[in-house]
Amino acid sequence: MRAVTQDAFGDPTVLHVVDLPKPAPLPSEVLVRVHATGINPVDAMVRSGAFPMLGQPPFVLGWDISGVVEEVVPGVTRFEVGDEVFGMPFFPRAGNGYAEYVAVPSRQLARKSAAVDHDHAAALPLAGLTAWQALADAAEVAPGDRVLVHAGGGGVGHLAVQIAKARGAHVVATASAAKHDFVRGLGADEVVDYRAVDITEAIGGMDVVLDTVGGAVARRSIEVLRPGGLLLTIVDRMDTGLRAATIDAGRRFAGLTVEPDHVGLEALAALVQDGQLRPYVEHSLPLEEAAKAHELIESGRTQGKIVLTV
Repeated sequence: MRAVTQDAFGDPTVLHVVDLPKPAPLPSEVLVRVHATGINPVDAMVRSGAFPMLGQPPFVLGWDISGVVEEVVPGVTRFEVGDEVFGMPFFPRAGNGYAEYVAVPSRQLARKSAAVDHDHAAALPLAGLTAWQALADAAEVAPGDRVLVHAGGGGVGHLAVQIAKARGAHVVATASAAKHDFVRGLGADEVVDYRAVDITEAIGGMDVVLDTVGGAVARRSIEVLRPGGLLLTIVDRMDTGLRAATIDAGRRFAGLTVEPDHVGLEALAALVQDGQLRPYVEHSLPLEEAAKAHELIESGRTQGKIVLTV
């Protein structure tokens, strides 16, 4: 099978296509013929060596996949050959998503909604589960809650805005001026240009803040929360100083790392099927252009998601 690998840490040019053996699924697993795989910022961090969570190269990057079940090991009851599925296998261990075939535990997959193609389904798992596990599981966002989503036009942010709206929240999002129309189109009730205004002056009384940026943005977010409000960060989850400052201010703190979760995937698929969630794919590139996809994700200007077609 074709797969994208790397032999050393470095810039996007270290990525190259090779022929590797097709994986053989183990008990509890299915073999998926991958049609599309999503690109996430963590992919670039692992590739460069900035976040070497897979150890030393060589390895195959990628966790977001959408495809068709090609083989089912006896004993697996959730899927049959020919089912269209999507998921985020093995994160944070190697998911091997930049490849034509992936062997995946069946409970790390869900059936793809017929309302989207494989490219858009592949844009959902990591970013969508991050937003779902933050807003639905950790924050338990309910109708009437005031929710602030930072970087509302980004990979996680554009899905988080829609998920919060689907749960009945009043949604405020930060975004650059160029992305305001896009973010309003996702359903945001208010959009704030973080480059033009101080968020602590423009926003207040929030029940939940989803921080996707970290650093000074996370610190300033404490001030926009109501007493008892929740600061959720997917960036500075290990920052003990941020946790202490949040709690000292009378607010709550939670740091989140996304996990494989078929229940969450099924919830996302249901929202897609109902028309309440639509992943936006800005760039769809062939597998052979993985290096270009990494250049785009590292530019920091991506709107929505980038996927590779396989």
